[in-house]
Amino acid sequence: MNKDKPKYCLILLIVLLIIAIPLVCAGGGTSTATHGPDKGSLIIVGGGRLGPEIVGRFIELAGGPQASFVVIPTAVGDQVNVDQENKRFATAFGVKNFVVLHTRDRNQANSKEFVEPLRHATGIWIEGGRQWRLADAYLGTLTEREIKGVLDRGGVVGGSSAGATIQGSFLVRGASGTPGNPDGDNTIMIAPPHVEGFGLLQNAAIDQHVITRHRENDLVPVIETHPELLGIGIDESTAIVVHGNEFEIIGKSKVGIYDGQDHDGKKYYFLSAGQKFDLKKRKAE
Repeated sequence: MNKDKPKYCLILLIVLLIIAIPLVCAGGGTSTATHGPDKGSLIIVGGGRLGPEIVGRFIELAGGPQASFVVIPTAVGDQVNVDQENKRFATAFGVKNFVVLHTRDRNQANSKEFVEPLRHATGIWIEGGRQWRLADAYLGTLTEREIKGVLDRGGVVGGSSAGATIQGSFLVRGASGTPGNPDGDNTIMIAPPHVEGFGLLQNAAIDQHVITRHRENDLVPVIETHPELLGIGIDESTAIVVHGNEFEIIGKSKVGIYDGQDHDGKKYYFLSAGQKFDLKKRKAE
């Protein structure tokens, strides 16, 4: 028996490796594939004015004007005016059944009472501002889990500017506020510890206001540092609508793709409204 033990252990190790390799290839925690949610949809907007094509698609994917919506304004400044947000969202989206959900208290964000509106919503809209505020308030909480629960039920999560960037797995422009600069320095692309988003779009870093604010090259060093990521830079009044392994572009301007490759001397290329992109192949269709 003792003579056979080394041989037995070797066979057992080989069997374990045979079992493990398919799991790794299938994405068992080590996959670097970029993909959206298995169910539901994302609408990721690069800031600016929301055109009717963006608003209309969000409402449609949520189930129509009579659906239940939640708006999250936490990314804006420290003094969130809920009454003002009520009026603004009602005017911008033209819907009546919605709840404004806001806190900076992580204990509250972890409470069942706070997340109750999310359990009944089919559409969530995350406002712009500073994405690090969203991460501080909700990352790793019951609120984040219930946001993903809306997608699991086939709903839609939309957001603009900071509400776009937070949807990626890697958070850019995450430098938090200081006493002298309460909004933080959003020119810093990689700002630990704020480098994690909600991961609604996996293995992706999302930037916004790209052409309008001359940010075309800002995602380049991010992708050079993290080549496993796909960089997506969205201009104002423009959105990507993500379904699983594909997104389409709607709106007025363009979306930059940062895949670590050279494109006629640049590290990115642009797609326009009406075009589609295969996230799995990282290729425009």
